Amino acid sequence: FLANISLDITERKRAEKERLSLEAQIQHSQKMESLGVLAGGIAHDFNNILMGVMGNADLALMQIPSDSPARERVEAINRSATQAADLCRQMLAYSGKGRFVVEVLDLAEVINSIAAMLEVSVGKRAALRYLYSADVPPVRADASQLRQIILNLVTNASEAIEGGKGVITICTGVMHCDRSYLKGAYIDEELPEGRYSFIEVADTGCGMDRDTLARIFDPFFTTKFTGRGLGLSAVLGIIRGHKGTIKIYSELGRGSVFKALFPAVEDGERPRPQVRHPTEFTGTGTVLLVDDEALVRDVAASMLRLHGFKVIECKDGIEALSAFRERSEEIACVLLDLTMPNMDGEEAFRELRRIKPDVRVIMTSGYNEQEITQRFVGRGLAGFIQKPYLASTLIAKIKEALG
Repeated sequence: FLANISLDITERKRAEKERLSLEAQIQHSQKMESLGVLAGGIAHDFNNILMGVMGNADLALMQIPSDSPARERVEAINRSATQAADLCRQMLAYSGKGRFVVEVLDLAEVINSIAAMLEVSVGKRAALRYLYSADVPPVRADASQLRQIILNLVTNASEAIEGGKGVITICTGVMHCDRSYLKGAYIDEELPEGRYSFIEVADTGCGMDRDTLARIFDPFFTTKFTGRGLGLSAVLGIIRGHKGTIKIYSELGRGSVFKALFPAVEDGERPRPQVRHPTEFTGTGTVLLVDDEALVRDVAASMLRLHGFKVIECKDGIEALSAFRERSEEIACVLLDLTMPNMDGEEAFRELRRIKPDVRVIMTSGYNEQEITQRFVGRGLAGFIQKPYLASTLIAKIKEALG
């Protein structure tokens, strides 16, 4: 009888522990989702503002002589705007809406491509060591986003080391992950069992306690006196966007290990070198430019006119449809913003295709390419360009759309 009572109490305690753990997971998931929506919205709106800053600076640099004293000032504006755009990309990455250009990549090659940058970021705080396992399968990923993961993890590791006597080890490898292993990771969105290639960054720093580990991926969370920014929270968003996960091991006084895991690409598909094409191009014909932001329209129209295009400007989808009905034969391409009042880009795109099924439309947005292209897959979209963009990027995209 007493044994039964004891067993019943044990079962109740276990059930209560599981319930509390599940509630904590749900609360954490809801918090991360809310923060992601907020970060994504801010990044989108700020990208529109940056379009005016970067675009006008880019246009000014085309007109300022190389020996002009003003050129250095404008270049400084461009550099600062580029840094702000990078922050927006990190915010979109945190929200899970980062721009991914997916290709098959070798993890060791990606690490080697930024080895010099890693040495500079670590400085004299620690020694860097590289340990690459043989026969690690490649992964499908965005190279620039992978580099951001590595740089942020190494920077975080270096900040945990004091006295300049630490060691940071960067490893690659492959392992089979079962459900129990994946369930214990920071991201467990029912990821499939199987082989995962990984990048591991280990440091001999101060380590982290349980409270720090629980908050390590919160935006702007820091154990220091100054803000750490979106570094690790962006890492989490990028890994989530790549259908991967991350494991952390840490012990106070001993150091920490961050292991970022990505689904391995099976045999038959190997990394291939990237081919770059020149983007110099002089256009002819008319571009229908549709955006509700006057500043964005002004900058984009100037870029297009400088490269030989005529431009029709419209502030929303309703105006665009009216202009297209009247002048569709002379319009070579439509540059269409996604988010607008009265009639948004998606509805306008649908109507443009109804009027002229072979119309070439390039969608623009402060949001990311992956999300937009998934929404328009199989619907005849000619291309996508993310704000803010430079003139060279815009012209290359139009050249591609026009064939």
